[in-house]
Amino acid sequence: MPTGPPPLPLVDRSRATEGAMERMGALEGRVAIITGAGRGIGREHALLFAAEGAKVVVNDLGGAVDGSGDDRSAAEKVVAEIAERGGEALAIHEDVADWEGGRQLVAAAVEHFGALDVLVNNAGILRDRMLVNMTEEDWDSVIHVHLKGHFVPTRHAITYWREKSKAGDEVKASVINTSSTSGLLGNPGQANYGAAKAGIGAFTVIAAKELGRYGVRVNAISPAARTRMTESTAGLADIVKKPGEGMFDVWDPANISPLVAYLATADCPATGRVFFVQGGTIRTFQNWTMTDTLERQSKWTVAELESEMPRLLGG
Repeated sequence: MPTGPPPLPLVDRSRATEGAMERMGALEGRVAIITGAGRGIGREHALLFAAEGAKVVVNDLGGAVDGSGDDRSAAEKVVAEIAERGGEALAIHEDVADWEGGRQLVAAAVEHFGALDVLVNNAGILRDRMLVNMTEEDWDSVIHVHLKGHFVPTRHAITYWREKSKAGDEVKASVINTSSTSGLLGNPGQANYGAAKAGIGAFTVIAAKELGRYGVRVNAISPAARTRMTESTAGLADIVKKPGEGMFDVWDPANISPLVAYLATADCPATGRVFFVQGGTIRTFQNWTMTDTLERQSKWTVAELESEMPRLLGG
């Protein structure tokens, strides 16, 4: 029986890129893993992070919107694009919802770049159905990729950061998760996706409370942008179309990335927060909060509640 995890596969150095990109510097020298970075919002994160001086691990399986298929060239193309601009990047194709895959992802970043400072959990899929038509597979696959796909890389990353902290090293690490208004506000036809995204919001708040002692901040974004997912969501395809020439494109996925880059900076103070971001708009979400109250110093009866509950319900 083996006594430890299997050794890491050799990193394909040909997939890594180095150059002399002119830096803007907000993330200079920081090492970031970005999952789901082959297309859409994740790709924009990777390009901006590299432009700001970060060394980027581009992770993507290259699947379709529903999670099927496997086109690993998507991540390679992003790495090549970063290389053309003089940045440093490495393509890693591990499954982020797989326990060993998550370990390999974190370990590859540390092995190749010598450190890990930022984890952006962005990978996800869609399998929209009304509840009456949703299959077990529809539910399980979406919960697996989104919720477990956030937990696994985070779990392995914080193990690395905790050990650094215990060794006396200063840790200024950041985790940025990806939630959605589909979960935080609710959207019919997306019970699986919404449940996962609401869970990611709770995961963010709890992780922030647990990990501050190790120098790790945890935040989440709820982005609104034009992606393969939004273009395939009923009722959104026409809404997210590009505007006319000269008009500000509020649905451009590149609008999302500056906030994520800010949250990834070493000295950003925010933690345990969830932000809505679209175009030039950034708003904060408030956690589930208790509001109006019915209270008495004895047990309620059902009849009494029938009379009094409309006050809580706005009736």
